[in-house]
Amino acid sequence: MLQYEELKLALQSLEPELKDLAEALGLENMKKEIAELDEKATAPGFWDDMEKSQKILQRSSSLKDKIGSYEKLKSGYGDLMALIELADEEEDESLLPQAQEEFENFKNGLESMRLTTLLTGEYDSKNAILTFHAGAGGTEAQDWVEMLYRMYCRWGERHRFKVSTLDMLEGEEAGLKSASVLIEGENAYGFLRSEHGVHRLVRISPFDASGRRHTSFASLEVMPEIDDSVEVEINPDDIKIDYFRASGAGGQKVNKTSSAVRLTHIPTGIVVSCQVERSQYQNRDVAMRMLKSKLMEIKEREHLERIEDIKGVQKEIAWGSQIRSYVFMPYTLVKDHRTGFEMSNINAVMDGSIDGFINAYLKKNSSNG
Repeated sequence: MLQYEELKLALQSLEPELKDLAEALGLENMKKEIAELDEKATAPGFWDDMEKSQKILQRSSSLKDKIGSYEKLKSGYGDLMALIELADEEEDESLLPQAQEEFENFKNGLESMRLTTLLTGEYDSKNAILTFHAGAGGTEAQDWVEMLYRMYCRWGERHRFKVSTLDMLEGEEAGLKSASVLIEGENAYGFLRSEHGVHRLVRISPFDASGRRHTSFASLEVMPEIDDSVEVEINPDDIKIDYFRASGAGGQKVNKTSSAVRLTHIPTGIVVSCQVERSQYQNRDVAMRMLKSKLMEIKEREHLERIEDIKGVQKEIAWGSQIRSYVFMPYTLVKDHRTGFEMSNINAVMDGSIDGFINAYLKKNSSNG
């Protein structure tokens, strides 16, 4: 049957890409590293240094996951080819929709895995810290921040990343004035750095009784989480520390002690805060990591040698240059202004389906590079 023959040719044309991917991922080197790590894990005294042993096990698990994902893709290719050949031989038209769907899934899986090989930046493999701020417009903009906050949390959950809220400031009526989220997982920063910028919403406002159309803005900052393996020199005299009472959602969640922490980096005016941990010490530790991450992100972006070279007050993201528009009315469309990529299924996007935008940005950057 012609449809099966066309599908078979299309699948065969992807086989060289599948083989190239194994090389691009460095599968052989991964297998060698896993063997070395597994050997360390069985050595006497392995558990003496808990932190070090945890890192070794995490690295081994991450590498095994990558190999497993590739092997799954490879066996998917074989299974699909067998299905197409069998259906063609039997001239069974009823299997065509299944074969076409599996072909699309295979093609998308191959593309997604190929894109991970483009994440070669120094911090791409790190966890990501996302910080949201409402633009002007009060409740309208604050509601938009909460929608974006949910969208990225859903994206993280879809990718089986660990998502935790570091800080949250609720709006007076609804929504959020600001929020910070930590997304932990392999390449979280590499994928999400493309989301840094201003996001624009156009919709009929649920807060406007006359049902007028409103435009709202929210900014998103994306930083790699800098852990203790990266040396960051910050002069302690440059940091002002404030302690305040955490503002929870009411009831038992509200903290009665001043456990929330706000750090101000005096030379740059950068402010970070954390109020989600139970103790002042833990909040201070998380806030310090956030500050280091923010300073490192600026240092890298401005190609500076040292933290001390960051000059002047760091302004928030410029409101004029939005990276993406989300239009709910008079039609539904999400459009990225940098890549031209767009999706009309706005509900899917708001539920975390943003891989198309991320992938389009990675592709564009790799072709520019």
